[in-house]
Amino acid sequence: MAEGKIVYIASPYAGDVEGNVAFAKAACRLAMEQGNTPVAAHLLYPQMLDDAVPEQRELGIRMGLKLLEACGELWLCGSRVSGGMQEELKAAWRHRIPVRRIPWEMVAGFLPPEQGMAGMAQAMGCTGAGL
Repeated sequence: MAEGKIVYIASPYAGDVEGNVAFAKAACRLAMEQGNTPVAAHLLYPQMLDDAVPEQRELGIRMGLKLLEACGELWLCGSRVSGGMQEELKAAWRHRIPVRRIPWEMVAGFLPPEQGMAGMAQAMGCTGAGL
């Protein structure tokens, strides 16, 4: 198996933090399943910084953007692009890092069963028949 890329996982964090963390973890599992090494700054820095404190949130975003520079690809995951994800997308464009849109449905198969598809769909802003 060829060595994969280091991919930066961008997905929402604020709001439904528990659901969004589960979604980010699922996106990381998808990346690993495809032979890549995922980096998800929004799963790391909230462990040591308070996202509710603007200065700490900004510090976490800045450090995440620095990590992004070392990645071979940005994965923009889900159907909703948050403000933080917009900043990550702009940084990827500036540094000529390829961007890949990862639809919610592609990540959903890697969610733990207890999350429930309908609840996660609603949390991620997905609506429509069959969910």
